[in-house]
This record gives sequence, structure tokens and C-alpha cells, in this order.
Amino acid sequence: MTMRERIRLASAALALAMLTTVASAAAEEKVVVYTANDEALNNFAFEAFTKATGVKVEPVSAGSGVLFKRIQAEKDRPQADVIWGVSRSLLQTNKEYFAPYKSANRDDIPAEFRDPDDLWIGNNVHLAVILANTKALSAAEAPKSWSDLLDPKWKGKIAFTDPANSGSAYTTTTLLVDMWGGGEAGWAKVKQLFANMKVLNRSSLVFEGVGNGEYPLGISLEYAGYVWAHNGAPIEVIYPADGTVPLPEGCAVIKGGPDPSAADKFVDWINRKDTREMILKTFFRRAARQDLKLAASDVPEALLSLHGIKIVNYDEAAWTEKRKETLDRIRDIIQETR
Repeated sequence: MTMRERIRLASAALALAMLTTVASAAAEEKVVVYTANDEALNNFAFEAFTKATGVKVEPVSAGSGVLFKRIQAEKDRPQADVIWGVSRSLLQTNKEYFAPYKSANRDDIPAEFRDPDDLWIGNNVHLAVILANTKALSAAEAPKSWSDLLDPKWKGKIAFTDPANSGSAYTTTTLLVDMWGGGEAGWAKVKQLFANMKVLNRSSLVFEGVGNGEYPLGISLEYAGYVWAHNGAPIEVIYPADGTVPLPEGCAVIKGGPDPSAADKFVDWINRKDTREMILKTFFRRAARQDLKLAASDVPEALLSLHGIKIVNYDEAAWTEKRKETLDRIRDIIQETR
């Protein structure tokens, strides 16, 4: 074999090895996602994302408060690429842990549902509601407003998530402080409400508990009620007559994460129009982007418009700024009312 032939064969072998290495790297590309979403949505979304992009997902599922404690503990050596399914309030509070990324879908998301510096972006817009088990309560018996939940007859019968573990529970609690007069007057009524509630560690335990009849009532997000009702559970979604507030939820790229390229791909994919339509139709989650076109036969009519639902003002920035001392006060109330 001549030297030229040997060089040619060696070059071919090197090229093959490089192609194999590249293919192997592509096959092994993965994104580590910290997620506060329920298991069904996680499985559905991650499988669809991998099918669309070839990127595998390694999920870590927990309550949003738990996930952010983990991110804070790992700040010098981040273990995740993305956090997904957490409230705007928590995203704002923890921006120092995020890397800026201008998503391909950025301009499809209203400005109020994304960070001006592209440190996080909204995916869903939830509404805080009351869930009622219709086997346990008739329509006439069920509460119609937040204030109705203060009745002592509901003691031990209302499920709620610990606000330390849930951004939406924190928002609901502080919304009620404001709705019930603010200051000490508002806090006194909130304490009265907590005395009636069972405080659970995860949001999923609330709608599971109402769906299976363990609790006649729950304070949760509207999508959960529609999902369980769609699957045959006796759940009614009650939009409180005294008003509710939109609760944006989103995702962010974690600064210094193991694979920023995979993180960017996930952020882009999760807000694609077809992705959001798929998630709305399957999991009843209002999208942050406003250009979805679905028929009333695809989703419950209430999810297609806010018409007929009373929306009240909520000073999210103020409550976000004093989150730590507010959570301390809520923790004390929970301990005092057990």
C-alpha cells in the first residue's frame, strides 16, 4: 500500500470517527428541566419536545418553592438548564439566577407576560378559582365567593397549597389580604380562612384531594378543575363573584446550566403556537400568547375569553418586593391555626 493510499485511508477513518462522535454527541444532548408542573403535563410535553428536537429531557419535579431553594443552593455549580411552570412572582424574585435569552417567540408574548431584559418568559396565564366536588356539595351548597369560605362550617374542608411551596398560593393569599381591606383587617380575615383550610405541600394534592372526594373544596387554578372534570371527576370550577386575578406562569434559562443550547431550544419550543394550542386543548391551560385559534368544541368556553369573569387589581410588584417577610407571616399564621 502506497503512502498516499495510507493517508487517504487514515483521513477517511478520521472523518468517520468525527462523524460518529458528532452523531453520538447529538444523540446524547439533553436538557435538565426543573418543573413545578404535574406529572401528566411533564410527560406529555417532554415526550413531544424530544420527538420534535431530538433533545432528551431529564426532569426534576417538585413544588416551585422547593425548586428555587435548590437553584439557590446550586448557584455556584448549577445542575439544571431550565426552570418551568413557576409563577411570574417567583421568576421576578429570582432573576439573579437566570441567563438572558431572547426567545424566537418573544414578540408573540405580551410585554406584561415576559421580563423586559429577557430573563424569563411567560407560557400560561392561570386564574385563581374555587374547586368544588359536586358529589359532596350541591350547586346551592357550594360557595360563590372567597368571602363565603370564611364560614366556620367549612373548617377542615378546604384544601390549599402552602404558599411557601407555591407561587400561585402566595399570590392568592396576598390578593385576599388586599380584597379584604388590606393591613391588619385583611390579615385578620386571611387568618380566619387559614383556620378553615388544610394546608398541603403540593398544588397537585389540592385538586387530587377535591377530585377524589377527600376534600369538598379546594383553592387552586382553573385548569386543574377542567382537567379532572374532563377525566370524569365530579369537579366544578367556581369563579369567585368577588373577583380573581390572572396569574402568569413561565420559564427561564438557568445561568451557568450544563447545556445552554438545549435550554434555548426548550424555551423556544414551549412557546411555539402549535405547542401552546396542543397544551391548551389537552391540559386546559390558557396561553400567554394571544394568537391561538381554537373552536369552542376544543376547550371549555370559559377558557376562550375572560368575558363574565370579574378581574380585580393586584399589586404584584409590591407583594413580590416583600415576599420574604410576608411568607414569614403566613408561616406563623399556619402554625397558629393548626
